[in-house]
Amino acid sequence: MLLALLLAGAAPQTAVDAERAFAADAQKLGQWTAFRKWAAKDAIFLPPNPVAVALKDAPDPPVAVDWWPTASFVSCDGTTAANTGGALWPGDRSSYFSTIWRRQADGAWRFLLDHGADLTAPRARMAQPVVRQASCTGTPTHDAEADDDGGASADATLRWHWRVAPEGGHRFTVQLWTGAGYETVIDDQVPAPRPKRS
Repeated sequence: MLLALLLAGAAPQTAVDAERAFAADAQKLGQWTAFRKWAAKDAIFLPPNPVAVALKDAPDPPVAVDWWPTASFVSCDGTTAANTGGALWPGDRSSYFSTIWRRQADGAWRFLLDHGADLTAPRARMAQPVVRQASCTGTPTHDAEADDDGGASADATLRWHWRVAPEGGHRFTVQLWTGAGYETVIDDQVPAPRPKRS
């Protein structure tokens, strides 16, 4: 499906398609060139504190990171999604990622937030990632005033939050509306960096 879309020059239809096209562009166009292409205007990295994706002058590394989605969680209205998956960096360093995507007014998908951390072993590549959509029943109870350290889809059926601990570790969570309440579907907990030896 993705190959057919790419060959036809069509825009990705789902956040999984967008993630795969983004990863393919990193290999074809260069890592930071792909990030510039797929980032929303106000996109942030979360490493752990939010930092604007400002890559205007960043040169592409000789070998780009390779990543793949393993799961996608989609708002009821289909306009916002949280993808998560595995990544392999040059030198066989393994990591995972979680990315928040939003469909723009022109129909194109752009990422709003990119987050990840190292793993001891890579996540398995999947032919078809797990995809779950939020329930369209009930009334989501999301408090928009709590979005200083997070956000939500326009229909509030998908929401995300991050918290940075005083020692520097952080936690990133994504919750999906079930019709009766929110279920945590992504819970990325990153320990504080170890102090460097002198």
